[in-house]
Amino acid sequence: MNRVLSSMAAALVMAATATAAPVPAHIQAPKAPSKTLPKATKPGQPKGKATSSKVEQKPYQVGVASWYGKQFHGRTTASGEDFDMFELTAAHRELPLGTYVKVTNLSNGKSIIVRVNDRGPYVEGRIMDLSYSAARMIGFRNGVERVRLDVVKPQTVAVARGF
Repeated sequence: MNRVLSSMAAALVMAATATAAPVPAHIQAPKAPSKTLPKATKPGQPKGKATSSKVEQKPYQVGVASWYGKQFHGRTTASGEDFDMFELTAAHRELPLGTYVKVTNLSNGKSIIVRVNDRGPYVEGRIMDLSYSAARMIGFRNGVERVRLDVVKPQTVAVARGF
């Protein structure tokens, strides 16, 4: 049955493409010669703008982050879900629950995107608590590291994951 359906689908596709009319070639009138030479642009850059290096966006926050794991594993978070130390999640005092944040370890440049699902940290001077797995993935050597936080749009996360 599957062979019959796939054969019929292939036949319909072939018939649709075989009967499609060719696209006519459009002839454009020649343009008047320009007195100035065109400027080179990088691929994907709009014409007419000067080339420049990529502008770094201002970070949402920079400071010290820590991680939490085994002692909180399975406990209910502020979002109502159970904390899983192996998920890529984090705790932040102010960001709305469900916010995606790019966390960059400033000592080695490694970064990861985590989802805020809890409140904290409760230790003064720290800006974020990462789950155990998130901290390991960006190379936390000690219990705390200096990090940069950038809020990420959900669409960016979906594109990065291939959705």
